[in-house]
Amino acid sequence: MSITARPAEPAAADFKKAIDAQVATLAAHKDEWAALPVRRRIEYLGEVRQRAHDSAPRWVEAACRAKGLDIDSPAAGEEWGSGPWALIYGLNRYLESLRQVEQDGTTSVKGRDVRTRPDGQVVVRVFPENAIDNFLLNGIHGEVWMEPGVTAANLAQNMARGYRHRPRHGAVSLVLGAGNIASIAPMDVLHKLVAEHSVVLLKMNPVNDYLGPIFEDIFQPLLRDGYLAMTYGGVDVGEYITNHPGVEEIHMTGSDKTHDAIVFGPGPEGAERKKKGQPLNPRRMTSELGNVSPLIVVPGPWDEGDIRFQAEHIVTTKLHNAGFNCIGTQVLVMPENWDRGDALLSAVRDIMGKTPPRKAYYPGAAQRQQGIIESHGSAEVVDDRAANEVPRTIVAGLDSKDAAESLFRQECFVSVLSTTTIPGEGPAEYLRNAVRFCNETLWGTLGAVILIHPKTIKELGAAFEDAVGELHYGTVGINVWSGIGFLLAQLPWGAYPGHTVEEVQSGMGWVHNTKLFDRPQKSVLYGPFYAYPRSMTKGAMTMLPRPPWFVLNKQGGNVQRRFTDFEFDRNPARIPGILADAMRG
Repeated sequence: MSITARPAEPAAADFKKAIDAQVATLAAHKDEWAALPVRRRIEYLGEVRQRAHDSAPRWVEAACRAKGLDIDSPAAGEEWGSGPWALIYGLNRYLESLRQVEQDGTTSVKGRDVRTRPDGQVVVRVFPENAIDNFLLNGIHGEVWMEPGVTAANLAQNMARGYRHRPRHGAVSLVLGAGNIASIAPMDVLHKLVAEHSVVLLKMNPVNDYLGPIFEDIFQPLLRDGYLAMTYGGVDVGEYITNHPGVEEIHMTGSDKTHDAIVFGPGPEGAERKKKGQPLNPRRMTSELGNVSPLIVVPGPWDEGDIRFQAEHIVTTKLHNAGFNCIGTQVLVMPENWDRGDALLSAVRDIMGKTPPRKAYYPGAAQRQQGIIESHGSAEVVDDRAANEVPRTIVAGLDSKDAAESLFRQECFVSVLSTTTIPGEGPAEYLRNAVRFCNETLWGTLGAVILIHPKTIKELGAAFEDAVGELHYGTVGINVWSGIGFLLAQLPWGAYPGHTVEEVQSGMGWVHNTKLFDRPQKSVLYGPFYAYPRSMTKGAMTMLPRPPWFVLNKQGGNVQRRFTDFEFDRNPARIPGILADAMRG
């Protein structure tokens, strides 16, 4: 039977009984799922994939309605791209890996996609995987950098270990869904099911639990057969399920404060337990907990076209999803005394002010925004207060030496962009200093972005990749927003390894990771510095026009809707429509 618990306002005893029954059903099926033949898992995911595509229009319509977006607007593209497209893309990648496991007993990569850096670190190219990927996202490629100790010779032993040595017993895992990006919860569920062999209780976040009935339809085969359950509710439900004796593991996307309350308990007593390193909740915990995300601008020979394009790029990384994004840029790191710095910041200010207003749908946004404005005298509102209930704001000129600066230490989760400058004689010294600042001063290790001119990359040579290697972030984007790494599910998504429950920062563990790497260290994503057709005049052979996720792309909604349909059936007849809209963006 389908197991969902969606009480309107249930009495405590009622919701506890409902959850007890869900956990009992999952526990009865956990070993069955762990032992389930790969072929049967493929069949389940195929059904889910079909249902995800069937549900896509209703999904996007519901998200747009909740976030105050016109479904025919360019901004609706965010809901297509980070909603059904991301889920279908992830399902396709998991299906490819499972078919490989069915045939070979494991996943693998082609030898030509593996290289070893001079320091011995193994790097695996995972995107693009085929000509179609290369065509649609031309100029973008992604790599997985493995942990020290993984070599080209033993890479195969560090892939799909969970399928080469299937667990005899399953586990009941709790997934606490995120309230902002729609595909987070279903992708987290898939990771637990496919990569970790767990059955799953998914608790929807109250902010976007309107998507719950849609997810119930999408995952109906797994709900029906007792491998997945879904529940709803607030803090009382959360407290009960995180401490439920039948729940063996927890994965959450949210804040470090929520993480600490689950692990150590709330209030002063919980804070004291954390200080003493005495967790109250003994369950294995994995998490993605946000970030003070930096975007490092490297000085170089930028012309006016570069300034304008990259300014829109910067604004996109801040305002995607109305600023309610754990990987949204919070600190723009600029070089001191760069002759293009003022022009870049002026263009950022202009584009932020011109970007269409958005509804501040996430709870507490107005209070967070106002608190930042009141505590920072340099805060500048750059758009129409009347049109935006939470106006876009720039806080320029933060002191990079002030380690106590709140915008360096706390994720703001609202449409505030801060700036700071870093000294350095030339690009190499500046980049070393900027990396050190990000690693040592900014809170979190989830994702970072570097914008750098191709000529500067060539000038730096090996020193550039060394700097990338030194950045302690789970995903590093080079001339492309690190958030795109979230969408490309071959790339593991999570914090840089090494955190503990006592000092969790951006979290522990990985999701996505559809290639099933056992010991990834970081994902590195490269994009083009120029968009087509301007790229042709610069000698850069990329055909990617203004990316559809850019905030001023006039065809963002149409392109990402078309992407979703194409990802489902890969019908070549859809390509002319994609190209026509993309070129008009």
